[in-house]
Amino acid sequence: MPLRDLLLSLLVIAIWALNIIVIKVGVAELPPLLMTTLRFMLVAALLVPFYPVARVQLPFLLLLSVTFGTFHFALLFIGLGQAEAGTGALLVQMGTPFATLLAVVFLKEKLGPKRIAGLLLSFSGIVVLAGGPTLPTPLPLAILLLSAFGWAVSQLLIKRGPPIAPLALAGWVALFAIPQVALGSWLFESNQWQAMQQASWLGWGAMIYTAVMSSIVAYGIWYGLLRRHPVNRVVPMTLLIPVLAVGLGSLLMGDSLGFHKLAGGGLVVAGIALIVLNIGKRHPAKVA
Repeated sequence: MPLRDLLLSLLVIAIWALNIIVIKVGVAELPPLLMTTLRFMLVAALLVPFYPVARVQLPFLLLLSVTFGTFHFALLFIGLGQAEAGTGALLVQMGTPFATLLAVVFLKEKLGPKRIAGLLLSFSGIVVLAGGPTLPTPLPLAILLLSAFGWAVSQLLIKRGPPIAPLALAGWVALFAIPQVALGSWLFESNQWQAMQQASWLGWGAMIYTAVMSSIVAYGIWYGLLRRHPVNRVVPMTLLIPVLAVGLGSLLMGDSLGFHKLAGGGLVVAGIALIVLNIGKRHPAKVA
């Protein structure tokens, strides 16, 4: 990979890793479902007018808005509000093992020795994390794992669905997810207007970052890299996301770096490495 593209790939990884930290900053000032709604509104406003889709594709995008928009993103924002950034980043990476299992069940893909070893390592890493003090309480833990599962289901749908340009998909999924997440905010959150009035530039900046930098800029660069290089040369770079997120969580948020997080996180990343390096040509990249 030329130096320019290598630096671009590292920039994308840094954007996605920092996105975990930024979400935590944002949900400290804005209720998570409200922040997700605002994020989707901004993404849709910036993308939908410039990326039209065929009418026949709308039912698929509506379905994807449920699994990707609501179950993945909304639950991610809720879960990160109650978990350490690094631990949350590691838990969300479990989307890759979940996607592997779903591909075996629904696409009849076969599990080779490397993939079996990767699955075992990943899930054993969660067990090790469970023995440490940084794992969130059962509810946010379940929420983050459900977010990872929502990502995995979405990748299965994308793989089997009609071909849609990545930024068009991001924009229309955001548009259809707005009423779903807004309804959740109306039902389960309160004082939304006051929160928006009282939010500082950090809270609003976090929302804008997750929409513009993570969803639009990073996606645009990433899919440009995928067009220019073999997938199995680009995808493994995503293994740096949880590593960098753990480091940034410790540096910027004061998250602890104990044995259980380092050992459990190492097992999770090693397991995902075996899966990604083995099936990089068949599965989409993991993004935040």
